[in-house]
Amino acid sequence: MKDKKPLEYSEYLKLKDLLNIQSLKSTERGKPAHDEMLFIIIHQVYELWFKQILHELDSILFVFKKESIFEPEISLSVSRLSRIIEIQKILIDQIRVLETMTAMDFLEFRDDLFPSSGFQSSQFRILENKLGLLKKDRIKYGKGDYKNAISDEEKKIVEKSESEKSLFELLELWLERTPFLTFEGFNFWDQYTSSVRTMLGKEKIVIENNPNYSPKEIKYHLEEHKRAVASFEAMIDPEKHDQLIKDGKKRLSHKATQAALLIFLYRDEPILHSPFNLLSRLIDMDELFTSWRHRHALMVRRMIGAKIGTGGSSGHSYLQATTNQHKVFSELADLSTFFIPRSLLPQLPKNIKNNLGYHFKI
Repeated sequence: MKDKKPLEYSEYLKLKDLLNIQSLKSTERGKPAHDEMLFIIIHQVYELWFKQILHELDSILFVFKKESIFEPEISLSVSRLSRIIEIQKILIDQIRVLETMTAMDFLEFRDDLFPSSGFQSSQFRILENKLGLLKKDRIKYGKGDYKNAISDEEKKIVEKSESEKSLFELLELWLERTPFLTFEGFNFWDQYTSSVRTMLGKEKIVIENNPNYSPKEIKYHLEEHKRAVASFEAMIDPEKHDQLIKDGKKRLSHKATQAALLIFLYRDEPILHSPFNLLSRLIDMDELFTSWRHRHALMVRRMIGAKIGTGGSSGHSYLQATTNQHKVFSELADLSTFFIPRSLLPQLPKNIKNNLGYHFKI
């Protein structure tokens, strides 16, 4: 150990390599464009952050592949998701740095980029697959398979990520194993259904007897109420729910949906704190990727207007379409549709509360 050479900062971080991999295409053709350096570094940093996100995500997938997951592992997963979320915020903020480059500055070297494109980022495609974005839900990039834009070497890794269980699928299996849906004579779903129908019945009476509504307004609000009832009934009825899955309007199984709803409604119970935080972080992550895609689309519109992308996509239109469609955990966010006031929540039997809480006998 005495003969071991002291580790230096630049050696540990491989700075000699890292700081010499920015090759400007504009310089190669003899007309250096100042802002190409910024463009390259921003995208290299993006790829480094994608690598870190995948590192965190793989550790979460490892946990959820287990048959039994203990509370400390859920807490650890929440912590790792929180880290991903903080990275996502940086990804969004980086767009502000890139926007210091004007559209005219970009044109100085844009033609040098053809036919490369951010769409060819294999790491981001792997990330989408690992989260659970289905191939059928992807916005078409050209006429062929989205993997056709990726190099043959990287394509194998992307294909592997398609074949593995995603976080969405593993989360669904975990939710379906939730033990408190039917527990020692307490049936959450039956109790919840009764409470929902009580709430909807009261809302209808309020609409019908509201002195501030005109007959026309009463009719309108009753129609809205009717739609709300239909939505709740589809949520309550497993056959209707399964039909929505077959029709491609839902993806999360009825049992997993029940469990997620129970976690949200009874999140104040100590043992459900970590599961609630887990589901909340997944929603946060999904929304931040949506925000990043949206900011990216706005930036591209400012930079190239209605021009096609360097990789041959429709540019801004393609990116904006992915903002609306490339979501994975939106069904968790939509569960707020089915929340009921705490005053109408089915009261948990004492034995169940004891199992959901921390109780010590003195």
